Amino acid sequence: MTDPLGNPLPRSVGGRRGWGPWLRASIGATDAVMLLIALGVAYGVRFQFDDEVNVTGPFQPSYLLVIPAIGLSWWLVLGLARSRDPGVLGHGPQELQRLVTATARTFAVIAVVGFVTQWQVSRIFLFVAFPLGIVLLLAGRSVWRLWIIRRRDAGALQSNVLIVGSATNVEALERRFRAARRAGFRVVGVASVPGHVEDWSDLDRRIVRVGELVDPVAQARALNAGAIVVAGNEAMSFRESRQLGWALEGSGIELLVAPSLADVAGPRVRMSPVAGLPLLSVSSPTFVGAKYVVKAMLDRIGAVLLLTVLSLPMIAIAIAVRATSSGPALFKQERLGLDMRPFQMYKFRSMFVDAESRLKDLLESTDGNGRLFKMKNDPRVTAVGRVLRRFSLDELPQLLNVLKGDMSLVGPRPPLAREAQQWEENVERRQLVKPGMTGLWQVSGRSDLSWEESVRLDLYYADNWTLGGDVLIILRTIYTVLRPSGAY
Repeated sequence: MTDPLGNPLPRSVGGRRGWGPWLRASIGATDAVMLLIALGVAYGVRFQFDDEVNVTGPFQPSYLLVIPAIGLSWWLVLGLARSRDPGVLGHGPQELQRLVTATARTFAVIAVVGFVTQWQVSRIFLFVAFPLGIVLLLAGRSVWRLWIIRRRDAGALQSNVLIVGSATNVEALERRFRAARRAGFRVVGVASVPGHVEDWSDLDRRIVRVGELVDPVAQARALNAGAIVVAGNEAMSFRESRQLGWALEGSGIELLVAPSLADVAGPRVRMSPVAGLPLLSVSSPTFVGAKYVVKAMLDRIGAVLLLTVLSLPMIAIAIAVRATSSGPALFKQERLGLDMRPFQMYKFRSMFVDAESRLKDLLESTDGNGRLFKMKNDPRVTAVGRVLRRFSLDELPQLLNVLKGDMSLVGPRPPLAREAQQWEENVERRQLVKPGMTGLWQVSGRSDLSWEESVRLDLYYADNWTLGGDVLIILRTIYTVLRPSGAY
């Protein structure tokens, strides 16, 4: 089958059912290797590889028998926790959460078994195996994640989807899928709810309009679609939704439902089945409490450690800035922080000292997103400054802002006061949390993002902040800095 322009429709190879089992098996094999390494190292640290060492207590098996048993249990629990589910592979927060949860459950079971049987496993062995296993599992998954991202950027590992719903919801969801190509969904067709006529004129012409969804299985298979996505459900009755689920039984075609509620992360959502209806209970975002105290403590500890490690490179950068252009090494600029309070933000100077006075002559040449001035080849940037910006080294002095409490390691981008004057309604919600040195805006495209997408990411972060999410953003920042696209 071809699209409206005569191009053959891309095959989904059965969607996740095609590439999912192979990918799950490959990652499972990687997990097994990482767990054996972690347990082997823990054994070596504790017992120097003495094969005569037994577990103490009434039940005294050899550690050479205990290690495979623990490893197999750990590996199985990772599978039971669905940490290798194709739906979460390549999606950091869910994958990380399931990895950590599965590992915690494994060692909780070990502790209970040890207590009941008086099986006294070496605590040093467990204290080495537990964190090392997490690190190695994350390392293995990170390698796979990079591979998945590259394949999806090349158009592979995608599941063709047919979206059904009202034109407004379908178009909004299609834009989300198109912008998030790495999520693994490719929209190949749209359909309307039976009894409704929709105007699809604003959609990409290459997306097939199948009319009303009257034979879901046949219509999805004709498009090589591995899933049908219901975009909102105001036009689809309870009866029609139930019948759609029944129609897809045994077909191998997934049914996905995209609720009208957008930009709400998993930790705030709880499924509550009521009278046969899967109701979503959504908690309100909070901006105070114990988790923010922990975040502030970790920010300052992290800033101290990073300043200690990076002090000599920062001194070298400061000398290079001073030696190659006149003016101070540090550049101070007033930005808006928590609750719109102004503060002085520090950066290494990457421009000539007269940069601000030359700005008005360059406004018409902006490469920015309509609100922020950016130029890929800004003549005001010094030679050293260009290198600093490419690898985000000019941001390092912001560690001092983190230490002072003005900023966080992770958070929304700190805006200028003149930028805030142009904000639409509700954009100021991004200032309900401290601005950060890095954030979703940086690891998702940096200067290449549109204004609307930048705002959406900042608001998403503010409303859905978690400590685990911060860890993932920091890890993604390292990758982004080493592959500095969008930095100018």
